[in-house]
Amino acid sequence: MSDEEAGKRRRPADDDDSGLGFCGSILVLISIVFTVITFPITIWMCIKVIKEYERVIIFRLGRILKGGAKGPGLFFVLPCTDSFIKVDMRTITFDIPPQEILTKDSVTVNVDGVVYYRVHNATLAVANVTNADSATQLLAQTTLRNVLGTKNLSEILSDREEIARSMQATLDEATDNWGIKVERVEIKDVKLPVQLQRAMAAEAEAAREARAKVIAAEGEMNASKALKEASMVITESPAALQLRYLQTLTTIAAEKNSTIVFPLPINLLQGLLERINNRRGGANVGKTKTRQAATSIESDIHRIWDEAVELK
Repeated sequence: MSDEEAGKRRRPADDDDSGLGFCGSILVLISIVFTVITFPITIWMCIKVIKEYERVIIFRLGRILKGGAKGPGLFFVLPCTDSFIKVDMRTITFDIPPQEILTKDSVTVNVDGVVYYRVHNATLAVANVTNADSATQLLAQTTLRNVLGTKNLSEILSDREEIARSMQATLDEATDNWGIKVERVEIKDVKLPVQLQRAMAAEAEAAREARAKVIAAEGEMNASKALKEASMVITESPAALQLRYLQTLTTIAAEKNSTIVFPLPINLLQGLLERINNRRGGANVGKTKTRQAATSIESDIHRIWDEAVELK
């Protein structure tokens, strides 16, 4: 269905029923006669040209001519009785100014966006609304506030595409009677208060730290299980421990370190440790006997001293 047919279907069909009237017909006839008489001059006033992306609505004595929008190319108007309005059919974009919105969970945010629309019916855009561009812009601001007011902050931050589609459907339905087709709506930016940004950053950091601790604990548990299994394997084969020592020495030597710790098997030093313990035990026994002898001598001296005092 063309723009002209859609305009006929939506607006009152007054082109056929109500004519110009007797006076109107006389004025039109006079205008035609005047044009014919002054033909070489009025030809430049009657013939107009419009571009490919434009359409023109012609009013004759205040009434839209039958057929709706004209163009592109040449069209003819009568002097004094006809007037016309050009309509741009290209896609128009405009920015929605930042709107301060209170979300469903009582958070104040500033949201802005951009709207892409075009005129798909020039007749309706001229006859049904005073200024289609201004009306569409104001309606977009109101729709943005109404749609986002029913959403939580998390939904606004994560479901921008769904919000944009909902706004587009609402705007397209509301502007259909104006001959406007809303092609696209985008949410540009969501500005949060500084305090809320800090709170969200602290919450995210705490969540990351908690996940890091859980991952570290799981790693320790897996490592302990692996060490347990490794100890069981080494217990079954004592030579595996020696090979592990040699492998550790190879790793240390590859790093070009100046100090190398060479581990000795404990079973080789077991006899030496037993001898050292025995010697320490004998020395302790000798010290105990010496202490007992010194104590007995001291007691004898005290006893002789007491007898001498009594004799005096």
